[in-house]
Amino acid sequence: MKRLETLLEWGGIRKEIILLVLGGLALLASILGWRPFPFDMAWIAIVLCGIPIVLEAIIGLVTAFDIKADVLVSIALVASVITGEDFAAGEVAFIMQLGALLEDLTVARARAGIEKLVNLTPQTARRLKDGREEVIAAEQVRIGDVLRVNPGETVPVDGVIVSGQTSINQAVMTGESLPVDKQAGDEVSSGTVNQFGAFDMRATRVGEDSSIQRMIRLVQSADAGKAKIVGIADRWATWIVIIALTAAGLTWLATGQVIRAVTILVVFCPCALVLATPTAIMAAIGNATKHGFLVREGDALERLAAVSRIAFDKTGTLTYGTPQVVAVQSFQQGLSEQALYAAAASAELRSEHPLGKAVVHCYRTKTHMEPQPATQFQMLPGRGVAAIVEERRVLAGNLELLQEKRIVIPALVQEAVKFYQQKGCTVILLAADGRMAGILALSDTIREDAADMVAQVKQAGVTPVLLTGDHENAAGQIADQLQIDEVRANCLPEQKLEWIDQYQAAGSRVCMIGDGINDAPALKKAYVGIAMGGIGSDIAVDAADIALVDDEIRELPHLLRLARRMMITIKCNLAFSMTLNFIAIILAMNGVLNPVVGALVHNAGSVLVILNSALLLKWRKRK
Repeated sequence: MKRLETLLEWGGIRKEIILLVLGGLALLASILGWRPFPFDMAWIAIVLCGIPIVLEAIIGLVTAFDIKADVLVSIALVASVITGEDFAAGEVAFIMQLGALLEDLTVARARAGIEKLVNLTPQTARRLKDGREEVIAAEQVRIGDVLRVNPGETVPVDGVIVSGQTSINQAVMTGESLPVDKQAGDEVSSGTVNQFGAFDMRATRVGEDSSIQRMIRLVQSADAGKAKIVGIADRWATWIVIIALTAAGLTWLATGQVIRAVTILVVFCPCALVLATPTAIMAAIGNATKHGFLVREGDALERLAAVSRIAFDKTGTLTYGTPQVVAVQSFQQGLSEQALYAAAASAELRSEHPLGKAVVHCYRTKTHMEPQPATQFQMLPGRGVAAIVEERRVLAGNLELLQEKRIVIPALVQEAVKFYQQKGCTVILLAADGRMAGILALSDTIREDAADMVAQVKQAGVTPVLLTGDHENAAGQIADQLQIDEVRANCLPEQKLEWIDQYQAAGSRVCMIGDGINDAPALKKAYVGIAMGGIGSDIAVDAADIALVDDEIRELPHLLRLARRMMITIKCNLAFSMTLNFIAIILAMNGVLNPVVGALVHNAGSVLVILNSALLLKWRKRK
């Protein structure tokens, strides 16, 4: 059986398309009466399109006693051939293979997200032993080993810094774009990137226990636990087979006419039923594509229609993911805020720190001026920068830097720093010639359409939730501005996954929207995962069911409404196809329909189903 399955899968979708084209041409030739061979041309469609259906039905019955829609189709095909109704058999086979092809086209290609995560795993580590530095394989690191991590290197295992100061890019774990200052005693995680100063660390969790390995396992387990939606035709297949066979058998016994029984089997073939779902899905996918969504899983929209909660990551999803200067405040007599801003931009001009770059970029954008070059620039990892700006010694950095340089920080400044930090801002303190000069407050900015989008999501009956790795103050500020009531802050990847798992275990279907590597497990675990495709990581996109190509979240409410409209269309298609089938059965029982006419009737039903589904291509809710 395995060899037979392999043979049927050979050639993939390209083979299916070729067989369908040849089968369709053969049926057309049969209708026109063209017979270059000593047999009806419909036999080409029977062989090319019908035999694979029969073989798949046999495999399903033999290996797992799996009764699907193709079982009834196979019975109808065989009965039609036995009674000499070749065209009816060929037409049924063609329509069913067309439905199977449409389903295959809606299935996403195999994803490589886990492989990309594996590639993030550091391969080597610098171990300090007996005063010497040696490079070893990362898997050889043991708990208690002292390791050195140079600027630009990835932290090989989880551990604690024993000496040195630096800034760590923790986006892989928390999703936050801004690096976090670290010093002796602070914890660091594997997979995060050391940006500036070198430091020594003691390993605390290694191998399979390290943070990056745990994330890989989370992604794998979440993917394995997500059940796939079974096609409606296959879901109802057992009852369809029983009803069709019973109706055909009773008609044969009552009338003694086998042709009527065969006609019942032909008209009861679930062609329209099989086409109802994939045609609607493909049309809806086409609509979603025009609005910037790449649907990577065929059943993603079907699942999206049923969600009751949408969990939003903050940075890069509801916000732009880049810090902006939101406040400049001078605390030195004779020093204007404009002059303070210019001095800060000059001092940070050569800085590689994201905050420093943000200050320079915002200054250029706001003033349309170029910062004056500074001299004697010095990068102070984990603390800030120092430079000579217009003959003044300028310090720009955190509280630790100014305390280290013995700069007196008045209570008024401390209150201002606390005020902005409570609003979720990052604060840069500035000193000039040994005196406190002022502060700059930076904050991530909300996307222009975020508030309206959240309001429309609520109107659709879906509860928005903020699920972020950022600290509580920043998360709370964003939630207040967007009127999101449910907030979960300081979430590591496993905590995001646990939150989603808890809600889904309680019967609430969750859609997760994120952009970072840290969101990958949650995107996999969620009932539906949507990734920001423009700024998001490749790993997040690979883990998601849907990718938002242009990052325009304002279209999210349309996607929700489209998914629900698609389900209405599918239900209408199903109701129509089943009603048509039952009417055709009654007519067949009374001898009004023969197999060929019956095949044409239910073929007309299939065409109407396709046309109804096609309306989804341009559907949009009227305002």
